Amino acid sequence: MKDEDTRQPAMMAAMAPPDPLLASVLEAIPDPVLLVDDALTVLLCNGAARSLWRALSPGAPLSFTLRTPDIIRAAEAAARGEGPVSGEYEERVPVQRVFSFQATGLGPREGGAGSPAVVIAFHDLTEARRLEKMRVDFVANASHELRTPLASLLGFVETLEGPARNDPAARERFLAIMRGQAQRMARLIEDLLSLSRIEMSEHRHPDAPVDLAAVARQVVDTLRPLAAERKVELVLADSAPVVAPGDRDELLRIADNLIENAIKYGQSGGRVDVAVDVVSEGGRDHARLSVRDYGPGIGPADLPRLTERFYRVDDAESRHKGGTGLGLAMVKHIAKRHRGRLTVESRRGEGAVFRVTIPLAPA
Repeated sequence: MKDEDTRQPAMMAAMAPPDPLLASVLEAIPDPVLLVDDALTVLLCNGAARSLWRALSPGAPLSFTLRTPDIIRAAEAAARGEGPVSGEYEERVPVQRVFSFQATGLGPREGGAGSPAVVIAFHDLTEARRLEKMRVDFVANASHELRTPLASLLGFVETLEGPARNDPAARERFLAIMRGQAQRMARLIEDLLSLSRIEMSEHRHPDAPVDLAAVARQVVDTLRPLAAERKVELVLADSAPVVAPGDRDELLRIADNLIENAIKYGQSGGRVDVAVDVVSEGGRDHARLSVRDYGPGIGPADLPRLTERFYRVDDAESRHKGGTGLGLAMVKHIAKRHRGRLTVESRRGEGAVFRVTIPLAPA
């Protein structure tokens, strides 16, 4: 009976109308926030908390909704007056998310130790953790990409200093290989710097008028020798001028990347189709560059990862053909900077279609 008597005021407080100002303050906070009493009964919760935990409601025991021992222990410790208690909480349903939390007691209890109420504030760390993982992966991948040609260079230097010192033919052969490895590192570093510059300026949208059809013609003319070398028929569809706001050099990079990839990784002796047209998306006209190859295609497991830095469908083949694994990442970010997007359609054995769409006028 004594326990029931001591809990009764808390239950009554939970069922009482909340203070309008306090409720408004909690609702204005974008992160999930709960207010519980010393018995861990929910007194108030904001919209962010309710959207995360559907069963959460004032008057319900906290343990009914959050069956996480670390949070319960933190709230109990804060209610005993042990100061702010922090930790991390992982939500797995409907999607995996990571939160930090802090339980803080609100003032001393009248005539006793501890706090009459506890605020539990959560902060979503999911995006920060994802970005941190991307940063770690990026550094690891970049180091790996540079280490391979660097190790090759060092190996050939040792050979030239030793067994091949007095062998002119071997020296010429090794120097040619070393030149190729050095050029590979230079391309990688240049692509890394370019990608960094593009990402830093992604929020600044270019607005100079650029004829995308003329850009495609220029790139096709430049790449015809490569297509002839690989016995690929490079076909550019006729198009009237299609002018969109943009950065000409960056749009040249998009076209060059997509068309060169189609020539290199499409079917040898096959065909690559390039077209520029105008399409309507979301009630707005967009310029569209389409590049289609008839090669082996891309499997469903690889499609979502194509624009990841250093991702290659066929790692060995890409390295052999001079790819750095950064081209499509640059295409994606340039398209975003132009308020556009990159889409890819492909099936194994049916080739692939890469499309970049850019709005013809700013929103």
